[in-house]
Amino acid sequence: MFVAIEDVCFSYTDAKTRALDNFTLKIEKGEVISILGRSGSGKSTVLRLLAGLEKPEKGRLVIQDEVLFDDKTFLQPEKRGIGMVFQDYALFPHLTVAENILFGLFRMKKAAKKKRLQEVLELVELQDFGKRYPHQLSGGQQQRVAIARAVAPNPHLILLDEPFSNLDAELQGKIREELRDILKKANITSIFVTHDEKDAHILADRIVKLKDGRIEFVGRPCDMLDTYRQTGIQPLTDGFVEKSLTGVN
Repeated sequence: MFVAIEDVCFSYTDAKTRALDNFTLKIEKGEVISILGRSGSGKSTVLRLLAGLEKPEKGRLVIQDEVLFDDKTFLQPEKRGIGMVFQDYALFPHLTVAENILFGLFRMKKAAKKKRLQEVLELVELQDFGKRYPHQLSGGQQQRVAIARAVAPNPHLILLDEPFSNLDAELQGKIREELRDILKKANITSIFVTHDEKDAHILADRIVKLKDGRIEFVGRPCDMLDTYRQTGIQPLTDGFVEKSLTGVN
């Protein structure tokens, strides 16, 4: 098992209930996992705990046999080998595309940096955009730069927070498939959070549905559709199940 998250619990100060309650998940190398849930379900809390931005009350995180946190260990964020793609992409406006990507490669030698830069530019199909600045790019291109920057240092894991929230509806459909292709080509294990079931079903190998800090469902997208059909549980996105089952777009 490449990533093992075991019995993780977390509460925010003065909260009456836990934001995350005994969250457990095992992830294979190269898997794309979606954490799906409504606002307040605990999905962003999962990312913050994995990234090291919050400290859990209890639980354990192991990546590739290295303990990142448990009762005795808490590895600092910069030492975890985890990449993060934020909702607003957080690109440096005064740096070019190439400079943004190179920012996280300060430990590499010059020749290795240049080689890795070309590799990730090709990965996200922005080979001709290295000298442009973020304001000269479309929203979809900015997202690909943010992904390239996260992928460049070869992290163990990439976390994506609502990756399509800043894109218009027309662009979202195109970028969903592009993002899955990029993640699969890079073969980097990925976790992304979303409130949109379309994102989860198109992108994810497996979906983890959260409700009130607890896991309500774990399985493949097709398994979730079967569960909805058999149990009558309501999806988060109105009409999505009906459209998916009938093939209507």
